[in-house]
Amino acid sequence: MSHAGPNAASARPSTGDGPEQESTTWRDVVAAYVGLTKPRVIELLLLTTVPVMFFAERGIPALGLVAATVVGGALSAGSASAYNCVYDRDIDEQMRRTRRRALPRHMVSPLSALVFATVLAVLSTVVLALWVNWLSAGLSLLANAFYVFVYTMLLKRRTTQNIVWGGLAGCFPALIGWTAVTGQLAWTPVVLFLVVFFWTPPHTWALALRYREDYRNVDVPMLPVVRPASEVGRQVVLYSWVMVATSLLLWPVAGTSLVYPAAAAVLGAVFLVEAHRMWSRARSSDVLSEINPMRLFHASNLYLSLLFVAVALDPLLGR
Repeated sequence: MSHAGPNAASARPSTGDGPEQESTTWRDVVAAYVGLTKPRVIELLLLTTVPVMFFAERGIPALGLVAATVVGGALSAGSASAYNCVYDRDIDEQMRRTRRRALPRHMVSPLSALVFATVLAVLSTVVLALWVNWLSAGLSLLANAFYVFVYTMLLKRRTTQNIVWGGLAGCFPALIGWTAVTGQLAWTPVVLFLVVFFWTPPHTWALALRYREDYRNVDVPMLPVVRPASEVGRQVVLYSWVMVATSLLLWPVAGTSLVYPAAAAVLGAVFLVEAHRMWSRARSSDVLSEINPMRLFHASNLYLSLLFVAVALDPLLGR
Protein backbone atom coordinates (compact mmCIF):
# COMPACT_ATOMS: atom_id res chain seq x y z
CA MET A 1 0.00 0.00 0.00
CA SER A 2 1.00 3.63 -0.18
CA HIS A 3 3.81 4.77 2.06
CA ALA A 4 2.41 8.25 2.62
CA GLY A 5 3.01 9.36 6.20
CA PRO A 6 2.37 12.43 8.34
CA ASN A 7 4.73 14.50 6.22
CA ALA A 8 3.26 13.41 2.90
CA ALA A 9 2.21 16.95 2.05
CA SER A 10 5.50 17.37 0.27
CA ALA A 11 5.32 14.03 -1.52
CA ARG A 12 4.74 13.98 -5.26
CA PRO A 13 3.52 10.56 -6.42
CA SER A 14 4.59 9.77 -9.95
CA THR A 15 3.40 7.16 -12.40
CA GLY A 16 6.91 6.82 -13.68
CA ASP A 17 5.90 7.54 -17.24
CA GLY A 18 4.71 11.11 -17.16
CA PRO A 19 4.95 14.40 -15.32
CA GLU A 20 4.79 14.51 -11.58
CA GLN A 21 1.34 14.74 -10.03
CA GLU A 22 0.19 17.50 -7.74
CA SER A 23 1.15 17.35 -4.07
CA THR A 24 -0.99 15.13 -1.88
CA THR A 25 -1.48 14.92 1.87
CA TRP A 26 -2.03 11.82 3.95
CA ARG A 27 -5.72 12.72 4.04
CA ASP A 28 -5.79 12.53 0.25
CA VAL A 29 -4.21 9.09 0.36
CA VAL A 30 -6.65 7.83 3.00
CA ALA A 31 -9.54 9.21 0.97
CA ALA A 32 -8.14 7.45 -2.11
CA TYR A 33 -8.08 4.08 -0.34
CA VAL A 34 -11.57 4.62 1.04
CA GLY A 35 -12.71 5.50 -2.48
CA LEU A 36 -11.42 2.14 -3.74
CA THR A 37 -14.03 0.43 -1.57
CA LYS A 38 -16.93 2.36 -3.20
CA PRO A 39 -18.64 3.33 0.09
CA ARG A 40 -22.03 3.99 -1.54
CA VAL A 41 -22.13 0.42 -2.80
CA ILE A 42 -21.25 -0.82 0.69
CA GLU A 43 -24.13 1.20 2.16
CA LEU A 44 -26.59 -0.38 -0.23
CA LEU A 45 -25.30 -3.90 0.44
CA LEU A 46 -25.50 -3.45 4.20
CA LEU A 47 -29.02 -2.14 3.81
CA THR A 48 -29.99 -5.55 2.48
CA THR A 49 -28.11 -7.36 5.26
CA VAL A 50 -29.20 -5.83 8.56
CA PRO A 51 -32.99 -5.83 7.94
CA VAL A 52 -32.83 -9.53 7.10
CA MET A 53 -31.15 -10.11 10.48
CA PHE A 54 -34.12 -8.42 12.18
CA PHE A 55 -36.51 -10.57 10.19
CA ALA A 56 -34.59 -13.79 10.94
CA GLU A 57 -34.53 -12.95 14.65
CA ARG A 58 -38.22 -11.92 14.57
CA GLY A 59 -37.12 -8.99 16.65
CA ILE A 60 -33.92 -7.17 17.50
CA PRO A 61 -30.80 -9.34 17.02
CA ALA A 62 -27.82 -9.17 19.35
CA LEU A 63 -26.02 -5.90 18.68
CA GLY A 64 -22.60 -7.58 18.82
CA LEU A 65 -23.67 -9.98 16.10
CA VAL A 66 -25.02 -7.13 13.98
CA ALA A 67 -21.78 -5.20 14.43
CA ALA A 68 -19.60 -8.18 13.44
CA THR A 69 -21.78 -8.91 10.41
CA VAL A 70 -21.72 -5.27 9.32
CA VAL A 71 -17.95 -4.97 9.72
CA GLY A 72 -17.28 -8.27 7.98
CA GLY A 73 -19.72 -7.48 5.19
CA ALA A 74 -18.32 -4.00 4.67
CA LEU A 75 -14.77 -5.33 4.47
CA SER A 76 -15.82 -7.98 1.95
CA ALA A 77 -17.74 -5.53 -0.26
CA GLY A 78 -14.86 -3.07 -0.06
CA SER A 79 -12.43 -5.79 -1.08
CA ALA A 80 -14.51 -6.75 -4.12
CA SER A 81 -14.77 -3.12 -5.20
CA ALA A 82 -11.04 -2.57 -4.80
CA TYR A 83 -10.27 -5.65 -6.92
CA ASN A 84 -12.71 -4.28 -9.51
CA CYS A 85 -10.91 -0.93 -9.52
CA VAL A 86 -7.59 -2.65 -10.16
CA TYR A 87 -8.87 -4.73 -13.06
CA ASP A 88 -10.91 -1.92 -14.64
CA ARG A 89 -8.35 0.84 -14.20
CA ASP A 90 -7.79 1.06 -17.97
CA ILE A 91 -11.41 1.80 -18.82
CA ASP A 92 -12.01 3.81 -15.64
CA GLU A 93 -9.40 6.28 -16.87
CA GLN A 94 -11.42 6.89 -20.04
CA MET A 95 -14.92 7.20 -18.55
CA ARG A 96 -16.32 10.46 -17.23
CA ARG A 97 -18.06 8.72 -14.34
CA THR A 98 -14.93 6.96 -13.09
CA ARG A 99 -11.90 8.97 -14.20
CA ARG A 100 -11.62 10.65 -10.76
CA ARG A 101 -11.12 7.35 -8.98
CA ALA A 102 -7.83 6.71 -7.19
CA LEU A 103 -6.13 4.52 -9.79
CA PRO A 104 -6.88 6.69 -12.84
CA ARG A 105 -5.57 9.67 -10.86
CA HIS A 106 -2.46 7.66 -9.85
CA MET A 107 -3.13 8.33 -6.18
CA VAL A 108 -2.62 4.62 -5.48
CA SER A 109 -0.53 2.14 -7.46
CA PRO A 110 -2.18 -1.02 -8.86
CA LEU A 111 0.01 -3.23 -6.66
CA SER A 112 -0.88 -1.27 -3.53
CA ALA A 113 -4.57 -1.47 -4.40
CA LEU A 114 -4.27 -5.21 -5.00
CA VAL A 115 -2.60 -5.73 -1.62
CA PHE A 116 -5.26 -3.53 0.02
CA ALA A 117 -8.08 -5.56 -1.55
CA THR A 118 -6.51 -8.83 -0.43
CA VAL A 119 -6.02 -7.62 3.13
CA LEU A 120 -9.67 -6.57 3.28
CA ALA A 121 -10.77 -9.99 1.99
CA VAL A 122 -8.71 -11.80 4.62
CA LEU A 123 -9.93 -9.54 7.43
CA SER A 124 -13.53 -9.98 6.30
CA THR A 125 -13.26 -13.76 6.36
CA VAL A 126 -11.60 -13.75 9.78
CA VAL A 127 -14.19 -11.40 11.30
CA LEU A 128 -17.16 -13.34 9.94
CA ALA A 129 -15.68 -16.76 10.77
CA LEU A 130 -14.71 -15.88 14.35
CA TRP A 131 -17.59 -13.65 15.42
CA VAL A 132 -20.48 -14.71 13.17
CA ASN A 133 -20.17 -18.22 11.68
CA TRP A 134 -18.34 -20.11 8.97
CA LEU A 135 -21.38 -20.32 6.69
CA SER A 136 -21.71 -16.54 6.55
CA ALA A 137 -17.96 -16.22 6.04
CA GLY A 138 -18.06 -18.70 3.17
CA LEU A 139 -21.00 -16.97 1.49
CA SER A 140 -19.24 -13.62 1.77
CA LEU A 141 -16.05 -15.02 0.25
CA LEU A 142 -18.08 -16.63 -2.54
CA ALA A 143 -19.81 -13.32 -3.33
CA ASN A 144 -16.44 -11.56 -3.45
CA ALA A 145 -14.95 -14.17 -5.79
CA PHE A 146 -18.06 -14.18 -8.01
CA TYR A 147 -17.97 -10.40 -8.41
CA VAL A 148 -14.28 -10.35 -9.27
CA PHE A 149 -13.84 -13.46 -11.42
CA VAL A 150 -17.27 -13.91 -12.99
CA TYR A 151 -18.61 -10.37 -13.35
CA THR A 152 -15.51 -8.18 -13.59
CA MET A 153 -13.13 -10.49 -15.45
CA LEU A 154 -15.46 -12.76 -17.45
CA LEU A 155 -18.79 -11.07 -18.19
CA LYS A 156 -18.49 -7.29 -18.05
CA ARG A 157 -16.57 -6.77 -21.30
CA ARG A 158 -18.09 -9.68 -23.22
CA THR A 159 -21.89 -9.75 -23.03
CA THR A 160 -24.99 -7.60 -22.63
CA GLN A 161 -26.00 -10.05 -19.90
CA ASN A 162 -23.04 -8.89 -17.80
CA ILE A 163 -25.05 -7.15 -15.12
CA VAL A 164 -27.86 -9.73 -15.11
CA TRP A 165 -25.69 -12.64 -14.03
CA GLY A 166 -22.84 -10.62 -12.60
CA GLY A 167 -25.37 -8.94 -10.34
CA LEU A 168 -25.76 -12.19 -8.42
CA ALA A 169 -22.85 -11.11 -6.23
CA GLY A 170 -24.90 -8.20 -4.89
CA CYS A 171 -27.70 -10.56 -3.85
CA PHE A 172 -25.63 -12.47 -1.29
CA PRO A 173 -26.08 -10.01 1.62
CA ALA A 174 -29.65 -11.25 2.05
CA LEU A 175 -28.32 -14.78 2.54
CA ILE A 176 -25.50 -13.60 4.79
CA GLY A 177 -27.84 -11.62 7.05
CA TRP A 178 -30.10 -14.64 7.47
CA THR A 179 -27.32 -17.16 8.11
CA ALA A 180 -25.65 -14.81 10.57
CA VAL A 181 -28.68 -15.19 12.84
CA THR A 182 -29.89 -18.71 12.08
CA GLY A 183 -26.75 -20.51 10.99
CA GLN A 184 -28.57 -22.09 8.06
CA LEU A 185 -30.21 -21.27 4.74
CA ALA A 186 -33.96 -21.23 4.09
CA TRP A 187 -36.47 -20.19 1.43
CA THR A 188 -37.12 -16.79 3.03
CA PRO A 189 -33.67 -15.30 2.27
CA VAL A 190 -33.78 -16.93 -1.16
CA VAL A 191 -36.88 -14.87 -1.99
CA LEU A 192 -35.10 -11.69 -0.91
CA PHE A 193 -32.01 -12.81 -2.85
CA LEU A 194 -34.21 -13.00 -5.96
CA VAL A 195 -35.77 -9.59 -5.30
CA VAL A 196 -32.30 -8.03 -5.45
CA PHE A 197 -31.46 -10.16 -8.49
CA PHE A 198 -34.43 -8.83 -10.49
CA TRP A 199 -33.92 -5.29 -9.12
CA THR A 200 -30.32 -5.07 -10.34
CA PRO A 201 -30.91 -4.85 -14.13
CA PRO A 202 -33.44 -1.95 -14.02
CA HIS A 203 -31.24 -0.13 -11.49
CA THR A 204 -28.01 -0.61 -13.45
CA TRP A 205 -29.42 -0.16 -16.95
CA ALA A 206 -30.91 3.19 -15.96
CA LEU A 207 -27.43 4.34 -14.90
CA ALA A 208 -25.82 2.75 -17.96
CA LEU A 209 -28.31 4.55 -20.21
CA ARG A 210 -27.18 7.84 -18.70
CA TYR A 211 -23.52 6.96 -19.36
CA ARG A 212 -23.94 4.87 -22.52
CA GLU A 213 -21.43 6.94 -24.48
CA ASP A 214 -18.83 6.23 -21.81
CA TYR A 215 -19.45 2.50 -22.08
CA ARG A 216 -19.51 2.67 -25.89
CA ASN A 217 -16.15 4.47 -25.97
CA VAL A 218 -14.50 1.70 -23.95
CA ASP A 219 -16.27 -1.18 -25.74
CA VAL A 220 -18.20 -2.44 -22.73
CA PRO A 221 -21.39 -3.97 -24.18
CA MET A 222 -23.88 -2.78 -21.62
CA LEU A 223 -27.43 -3.22 -22.91
CA PRO A 224 -27.97 0.54 -23.58
CA VAL A 225 -24.86 0.51 -25.78
CA VAL A 226 -26.00 -2.23 -28.14
CA ARG A 227 -29.78 -1.78 -28.01
CA PRO A 228 -31.96 1.31 -28.58
CA ALA A 229 -33.34 3.12 -25.55
CA SER A 230 -36.82 1.82 -26.30
CA GLU A 231 -35.63 -1.78 -25.97
CA VAL A 232 -33.78 -0.94 -22.76
CA GLY A 233 -37.01 0.55 -21.42
CA ARG A 234 -38.94 -2.59 -22.36
CA GLN A 235 -36.42 -4.82 -20.59
CA VAL A 236 -36.53 -2.57 -17.54
CA VAL A 237 -40.32 -2.88 -17.39
CA LEU A 238 -40.19 -6.68 -17.72
CA TYR A 239 -37.65 -7.08 -14.93
CA SER A 240 -39.55 -4.60 -12.77
CA TRP A 241 -42.78 -6.60 -12.98
CA VAL A 242 -40.97 -9.82 -12.07
CA MET A 243 -39.20 -8.03 -9.21
CA VAL A 244 -42.44 -6.73 -7.70
CA ALA A 245 -44.14 -10.12 -8.06
CA THR A 246 -41.16 -11.78 -6.36
CA SER A 247 -41.21 -9.26 -3.52
CA LEU A 248 -44.83 -10.20 -2.76
CA LEU A 249 -43.87 -13.89 -2.51
CA LEU A 250 -42.26 -13.17 0.85
CA TRP A 251 -45.73 -12.85 2.40
CA PRO A 252 -46.82 -16.48 1.89
CA VAL A 253 -43.32 -17.98 2.00
CA ALA A 254 -42.23 -16.36 5.27
CA GLY A 255 -45.67 -15.86 6.84
CA THR A 256 -45.22 -12.13 7.36
CA SER A 257 -47.84 -9.87 8.89
CA LEU A 258 -49.74 -7.44 6.67
CA VAL A 259 -47.12 -4.73 7.27
CA TYR A 260 -44.69 -6.11 4.72
CA PRO A 261 -47.05 -6.93 1.81
CA ALA A 262 -48.79 -3.56 2.18
CA ALA A 263 -45.46 -1.74 1.95
CA ALA A 264 -44.24 -4.00 -0.87
CA ALA A 265 -47.41 -3.42 -2.89
CA VAL A 266 -47.27 0.37 -2.56
CA LEU A 267 -43.54 0.59 -3.25
CA GLY A 268 -43.85 -1.82 -6.16
CA ALA A 269 -46.69 0.17 -7.71
CA VAL A 270 -44.64 3.38 -7.53
CA PHE A 271 -41.63 1.63 -9.06
CA LEU A 272 -43.70 0.21 -11.90
CA VAL A 273 -45.14 3.62 -12.69
CA GLU A 274 -41.63 5.05 -12.94
CA ALA A 275 -40.43 2.14 -15.10
CA HIS A 276 -43.35 2.49 -17.49
CA ARG A 277 -42.86 6.26 -17.69
CA MET A 278 -39.21 5.83 -18.62
CA TRP A 279 -40.16 3.27 -21.27
CA SER A 280 -42.77 5.66 -22.66
CA ARG A 281 -40.23 8.48 -22.85
CA ALA A 282 -37.68 6.15 -24.49
CA ARG A 283 -40.19 5.16 -27.17
CA SER A 284 -40.82 8.81 -27.98
CA SER A 285 -37.22 10.03 -28.01
CA ASP A 286 -33.64 8.80 -27.90
CA VAL A 287 -32.42 12.05 -26.30
CA LEU A 288 -31.10 11.37 -22.79
CA SER A 289 -32.39 14.63 -21.32
CA GLU A 290 -35.89 13.65 -22.42
CA ILE A 291 -35.65 10.03 -21.31
CA ASN A 292 -34.26 11.10 -17.92
CA PRO A 293 -33.08 7.61 -16.83
CA MET A 294 -31.58 8.93 -13.59
CA ARG A 295 -35.10 9.48 -12.29
CA LEU A 296 -35.62 5.71 -12.32
CA PHE A 297 -32.10 5.10 -10.98
CA HIS A 298 -32.76 7.22 -7.89
CA ALA A 299 -36.23 5.73 -7.51
CA SER A 300 -34.70 2.25 -7.55
CA ASN A 301 -32.37 3.13 -4.68
CA LEU A 302 -35.28 4.44 -2.66
CA TYR A 303 -37.41 1.41 -3.50
CA LEU A 304 -34.85 -1.13 -2.31
CA SER A 305 -34.07 0.86 0.82
CA LEU A 306 -37.70 1.19 1.90
CA LEU A 307 -38.57 -2.39 0.96
CA PHE A 308 -35.87 -3.75 3.26
CA VAL A 309 -36.85 -1.32 5.99
CA ALA A 310 -40.30 -2.92 5.72
CA VAL A 311 -38.61 -6.33 6.06
CA ALA A 312 -37.02 -5.19 9.34
CA LEU A 313 -40.16 -3.54 10.69
CA ASP A 314 -42.57 -6.37 9.89
CA PRO A 315 -41.69 -8.56 12.90
CA LEU A 316 -41.62 -5.49 15.17
CA LEU A 317 -44.90 -3.88 14.09
CA GLY A 318 -46.84 -6.93 13.00
CA ARG A 319 -46.89 -8.81 16.29
